[in-house]
Amino acid sequence: TCVGYTQGTMDAPTYGEVCSGRSGHTEAVQLLFDPKRTSYRSLCDTLLSTVDPTVLNRVNADVGTQYRHGIYFHSRKQQKVAEAAVSDAQRRAGKRTVVTELCAASLFWPAETQHQQYLQKGGRFGNAQKVDKGCTDPIRCYG
Repeated sequence: TCVGYTQGTMDAPTYGEVCSGRSGHTEAVQLLFDPKRTSYRSLCDTLLSTVDPTVLNRVNADVGTQYRHGIYFHSRKQQKVAEAAVSDAQRRAGKRTVVTELCAASLFWPAETQHQQYLQKGGRFGNAQKVDKGCTDPIRCYG
């Protein structure tokens, strides 16, 4: 995995530019996965169950357009799978509207070095997230 920025209008944005809202980017994770070991649908479902898909521009206490959540597909097949996952999330959400972005992936810009493996390094509270294969610790989005 690699953390970075996507879906914006500026080339090679910095963290400061992304946080200012000027670049239009969202903070993102670039995943390479083996479809023989996990499905794209499973990845979509994990996102939709980790964040509240009905809350716009916020993840936990972090607020701003850079904290919008989305599924950014790379093929028509991925698009169809993501649409089904979002549709199922909408059914579960009832009257609340799922606002998770669903659009074609644009260029991904890796974040600065200090942002890579942030939780493994201890996050904002100095509490390292385990990253071992097969680890069953709950996924933390932040600090």
